[in-house]
Amino acid sequence: MTHRFPIKEIARQAGLGTATVDRVLNDRPHVSPQTRMRVTAAIEELKAQEGQLAVRGRRLFFDFVVEAPARFSREVKAAAEAILPQIGTAVCRPRFLLQDVMEEDEVVAALARILKRGSQGVCLKARDTARIRDAVALLTASGIPVVTLVTDIGGGARLAYVGLDNAGAGRTAAYLVSQSLGDVPGQVLATRSHEGFLGEEERETAFVSALATRCPKLQVIAVQGGSGVDFETSKVLPTILDGIRDLRAVYSMGGGNKSILRALSDRGLGPDIYVAHDLDADNRTLIREGRLDYILHHDLKQDIRNAFNRFLAHHRFSSDLDATPISTVQVLTPENLP
Repeated sequence: MTHRFPIKEIARQAGLGTATVDRVLNDRPHVSPQTRMRVTAAIEELKAQEGQLAVRGRRLFFDFVVEAPARFSREVKAAAEAILPQIGTAVCRPRFLLQDVMEEDEVVAALARILKRGSQGVCLKARDTARIRDAVALLTASGIPVVTLVTDIGGGARLAYVGLDNAGAGRTAAYLVSQSLGDVPGQVLATRSHEGFLGEEERETAFVSALATRCPKLQVIAVQGGSGVDFETSKVLPTILDGIRDLRAVYSMGGGNKSILRALSDRGLGPDIYVAHDLDADNRTLIREGRLDYILHHDLKQDIRNAFNRFLAHHRFSSDLDATPISTVQVLTPENLP
């Protein structure tokens, strides 16, 4: 494997020992495929951060642990790398662990590795479970701050939450549905990627409550699963869709919209209004094609900037922040895409 960075720098970026990195770079045996992937990813991250490597000053390593479809994880990584040159108070070096699906054991193990090797902060998008809350509490107790991204966790151990006002997004979706349909009978499909994501639960709770007030004749059909990944999403829909006869709207809180639209089309179901989340590459194409009506969007770069600001304030590289701003939902249509 060719590279242009010192082994020590690659090891710090990968969170591995120099001897392990040396074995990977020289293609020696007894190295797991996962370790080779970590080294390869670290080199790619260093290439993206090359301008930061030449800057003098204290280096702060921040770890991003994100369970999300690749289309969203790419946006997170691109946002973080875009923000780096704008930070002048310290040299910030992000490290990324991004997976479509990350089970509880994997998240806990990843946070344990970070605890062992050290970090100046963890930006976490994960399910809200007792074991993950405990792992976050251990990081916090050791002096490693944790900021949750887009979806929060309970327990109170994390430093801050950055991301969308999820309850506000749910109410906004209900408003858009009610304005489009009025008080008519029918069914609304409300989809979440996983029952463990607190942010999506907050969206659904607010949506159902607001829609019941605005359109009491509409029945909400809720479904969870698929992790926002197209193939997995397609497996959880058939049984639910077979019971729908009068579909009026879809509120997709967790992605997988290509699969949802395909499954609806296979059953001859065409909603009058389709509201989705996040302006990723897939959704940008779908709304331009007229297959989505609205996208509820928020400024992910500002979310990442807020995360970095909280980490820097925690380490006294900037003034303390009384509160972290929550992103206001933006309603996008084919006519106002950024």
